[in-house]
Amino acid sequence: MPNLILREQAEALIQEQLINTIQQDIPKQSIFMGLAKKLPNMTSKQTRIPVLDMLPMAYWVNGDTGFKQTSQQAWDNVYITAEELAVIVPIPEAVVDDASFDIMGEVQPRVIEAMGLRVDQAVVFGINKPASWDADIITRARQAGNNVAGTTVKYDTLLGEGGVIAKVEEDGYMVNGGLAAMGMRAKLRGIKDDDGHPIFKSDMQGATQYALDGAPLYFPDNGSFDTSIAQLVVGDFKKAVYAIRQDITVKILDQGVIQDPTTKEIIYNLAQQDMIALRVVFRMGWALPNPATRMDSDRTGCMFAYLEPPTAVTTQTVTFTVKDDSAEPVLIDGAYVEVDGARLKTGTDGTAVFNLRAGTYTAKIKKTGYTTVTETITVAAAAVTKDITLHKNA
Repeated sequence: MPNLILREQAEALIQEQLINTIQQDIPKQSIFMGLAKKLPNMTSKQTRIPVLDMLPMAYWVNGDTGFKQTSQQAWDNVYITAEELAVIVPIPEAVVDDASFDIMGEVQPRVIEAMGLRVDQAVVFGINKPASWDADIITRARQAGNNVAGTTVKYDTLLGEGGVIAKVEEDGYMVNGGLAAMGMRAKLRGIKDDDGHPIFKSDMQGATQYALDGAPLYFPDNGSFDTSIAQLVVGDFKKAVYAIRQDITVKILDQGVIQDPTTKEIIYNLAQQDMIALRVVFRMGWALPNPATRMDSDRTGCMFAYLEPPTAVTTQTVTFTVKDDSAEPVLIDGAYVEVDGARLKTGTDGTAVFNLRAGTYTAKIKKTGYTTVTETITVAAAAVTKDITLHKNA
């Protein structure tokens, strides 16, 4: 059935005796956009970010007449692609005229709230993310091995060795924030030391009332946090960046037709049916550049980690086996396999193994001295194996 605000749905706003305020919660915004680093607005659909890909190295000189060695430094490109988030809300003009409130004024903030929800879902969990965007934060953390079993929530899984914060630190980053489901608050309050004293207490002086090792915890209440994928996400949020191509724009339409996206059938003719429509459009993109650091020169780590739900999300192994193009193919050690931004390096057996949820991914395989290969990988309900041949440059 077409989506439309009917008179019955707006009946509460058309009654004769009505107070002058509507009882409702305050609209929520995107929690990710509040924590990540905002770049200058985009001037085109795609923005290129150069990131450090290879670090120079210094060498000791052997004796007074020893030779000084040379070193290299290299850069790679990370792209931010702007995608459009939009919605049209049709309303009959008669309903607007008879309402005791500004219906458009009430609908608009709720639409913007819905956009914030969609941004958080796509960036953090990969839910309904645009195909052109890189992998979400959870997927990137999973490939780096920064997932911690969440069967039980205790001190060690959060702050101990091998806990979520330690996972981020081992890759060379400092945790400056965390996102958690509302239910995590009770779990934190319930953790006690050997003497029965609560370990986690509300930090009344901090940015929020809850903190892990000094990093504030936020509990999104815009409906975006998916507890079936994670219980807690921590990381260096300032390493994630986003840019706006088109800020939120609102337009009232009173002419034109609205079609079904699938069948192309005309659903509403605004002029003929005396209707107006609220159209809201927003365009943005994001990226997780992940430059080379002294603790992660291969860029295979991640500045985020997460605590799994008690029953972890099902993933499938995707194994890439990389060989050269010689008459008797030789396994290639040290080739980089990048799947939608998540990066691994092949070992001596020429393989790199990813753990991916169902979906379609773009893989890029490269190594200095060889041509780069790009493949499309589809993951369903079984493990995937992919043989890759790299051709030596002429």
